[in-house]
Amino acid sequence: MAGREGGYASGRLRRERIITAATELFARVGYRHATILELAEAAGISRTGLLHHFGSKEALLKAVLERRDAEDAARFTGADTDETGLGALATLVELARHNAERPHLVALFAVLSAEASDPDHPAHEYFVDRYRGTVADIAASLTRAKASGLLARGVDPAGQARTLVALMDGLQVQWLLSPADVDMAGTLRAQIERVLTVPLPG
Repeated sequence: MAGREGGYASGRLRRERIITAATELFARVGYRHATILELAEAAGISRTGLLHHFGSKEALLKAVLERRDAEDAARFTGADTDETGLGALATLVELARHNAERPHLVALFAVLSAEASDPDHPAHEYFVDRYRGTVADIAASLTRAKASGLLARGVDPAGQARTLVALMDGLQVQWLLSPADVDMAGTLRAQIERVLTVPLPG
C-alpha cells in the first residue's frame, strides 16, 4: 500500500511539473506552435511519458487552464458575498495586483486568448465562456452597488462591466510590454472608483 501511495504521489508531482512546463511554453510560443516533443523536453521527460499522463496536447492545455482557474478560485473565493458589490470589485484590483507577481500566467492568458479567437482553437469555447462569465459577474457586482446607492448616476452595469474587462486585458498587454510603466492595480482601482460614489475598500 505504501508503495502504491508513493507511486501516486510521484505521478501527481510529475503531472504538476508537466503542467508548469507547458504553462511556460504556451506563454512563450502559443498553443499552436508548441509541439508535443517540445513540451516533453521542457518537462524533462520523453514524448511517450508525456502522453502517458496527458493523452494529447489538447488535454494538457485543458489542465493548464484548469490549474489557473483553480489558483484564482482558491485565492479569491467568497469575494462575491458582499451585498453591496464592493467586496467583489475590490477583489478585481487585488487580482490585478496579484497578477503582477506572476508574469508567466499573464503572458499565457494574453497569448492563448488571442489565439482562441479562432473558432477551431481548442480553447475557443473556454475563453468565450470565461469572458461571458466574467462580464456577468462584474455586472452583478455593479448592480448590487447600484441597489445600495453606491453607483454613480447614469452608469450602466452591463456596459461598465464590459469596459472593465477590456481595461484589464489592455493593461495586461501593456504591462507585459513595459512593466515599469504600467500600474495595473492602480489604474483599475481608479477606473472603478470613477463610477462609484464611495472609495473601494482595501
